Amino acid sequence: MTSGATSSFGAPRAWLTLALTIVLSLVVDLGTKVIAFERVAGMPVVLQRDDVLAAERPNLLIPRHAPVVVAPKVLEFKLVLNEGAVFGIGAGKRWFFVVFTVVAVGFVLWLFGTGTRSKDWLGHVAAGLLIGGGLGNLYDRIRFACVRDFLHPLPGVEVGGREIWPYVSNVADLFVIVGIVVLLIRTWRTPADEDAAATTPET
Repeated sequence: MTSGATSSFGAPRAWLTLALTIVLSLVVDLGTKVIAFERVAGMPVVLQRDDVLAAERPNLLIPRHAPVVVAPKVLEFKLVLNEGAVFGIGAGKRWFFVVFTVVAVGFVLWLFGTGTRSKDWLGHVAAGLLIGGGLGNLYDRIRFACVRDFLHPLPGVEVGGREIWPYVSNVADLFVIVGIVVLLIRTWRTPADEDAAATTPET
């Protein structure tokens, strides 16, 4: 930690940045899910938790629909109910992911307080995106017993006869990925930055 820097735990501005990022990411994630499930299938798709739990194949609760092409070969909207984590990993283990998300949120809060400095706004935003994205999908798992997905990037793009990105995700997943990437880049760069600051002669 550089000279004069303080922990984010005791910095009101750091907490404000974190809180605003969490709230905004939650609003954007949940709002886009609502809009997608109202419009993409050509009719509103209303989900009930009991129906999802009772269904052997929850995706049959979604009416057949053609994907909405935003940009050919770049992005399309397609409604999918995901019972697992990112990319459908661990389907059916809903409560495992609920517990995992709660633990992960706690870990990110700890990382926010111990691994970021009071003026490290980029680290605060990244932590907020991670928490907001995690809470957005946590809401879905508790409220609907699944996660509402609708973003399909690179649809139909194949390499060697196989689609390179067959996964459908959502904005919360995007926020989580961006948050992780930013924190990794920041962690990689910070030691070098701090060493440079430490060797810079004071004026």
